[in-house]
Amino acid sequence: MINELRQIFIFAKTVDHGSFRAAAHALRLSPSVVSHHVGQLEQHLGTALLYRSTRKLSLTPDGKRLLAAAHKMIAAAEAGVQDVASQTEHVSGVLRLTVPALFARSDLTSQFAKFAVDYPQVRLELDYSDARRDLIADGYDVAIRAGVMKDSSLKAKKLLEMPRRLVAAPVYIKSRPKPVTPKDLKEWDWLELAPVWNTKRVFRKAGKSSVLTNLPSRISVNSAYALSHLTSAGAGLAIIPEFIAEPYVRSGDLKYILSDWAVDPIKIYAVWPPNAPRGGLIKHFVNFLSEAK
Repeated sequence: MINELRQIFIFAKTVDHGSFRAAAHALRLSPSVVSHHVGQLEQHLGTALLYRSTRKLSLTPDGKRLLAAAHKMIAAAEAGVQDVASQTEHVSGVLRLTVPALFARSDLTSQFAKFAVDYPQVRLELDYSDARRDLIADGYDVAIRAGVMKDSSLKAKKLLEMPRRLVAAPVYIKSRPKPVTPKDLKEWDWLELAPVWNTKRVFRKAGKSSVLTNLPSRISVNSAYALSHLTSAGAGLAIIPEFIAEPYVRSGDLKYILSDWAVDPIKIYAVWPPNAPRGGLIKHFVNFLSEAK
């Protein structure tokens, strides 16, 4: 069927341009190739479409009927291409995102809002969830991911680094000897944020680093907000995103531990299907986020 569609297109262009040579020039083909395709179409249909002479072409009755249908087909195809091109040019359409619930009250969500304001023809469908969605199987256009990116066929771009702080409740800190280095915390009760937890914790200070490994967690939870509440209730210590920890610290419910030591930040990525158009809505959205200040 694809060959027939191609042949119908060449047939219509041949008639529109008045000769095989003129059609060949417009289509960047040789006249013999154009003539071959028209001949193959006539053979397939079992009827003559054109009367040929040395100076001009004329349509048979079957050719006239096919030409009318061909023009409708070409017009519909051109309209579809123009619609997609217009959508890309004017940044419009529907964009489905899956985002960790952690970012529901973050600056990243503020950037989603800014994008929606700047591009009112785009409809955003945001799914905030602690469950890790399957980008392809669940039909999402973009996923926001935190942590180390695994090798995959998906495209990814780093958007930002999320600062984190080591915190505990004042009542819990009073029950323990005052720590001087991260290694003094190995026997403390660690609380775990399940999506980004691993057994290695890196702390840095003035060009040197300290690494804690094989840290068992006393409580595992998949919500950073629940982790903050558990920590403020005195259940142990935790590494929490700074933007979540700050309100607790200001209220006195949490305190920073070893504040002169920095915890390695979490890298945040946008992930999208590999076949997304280079100049399409997905790439426009990802570039908007990566360029945000």
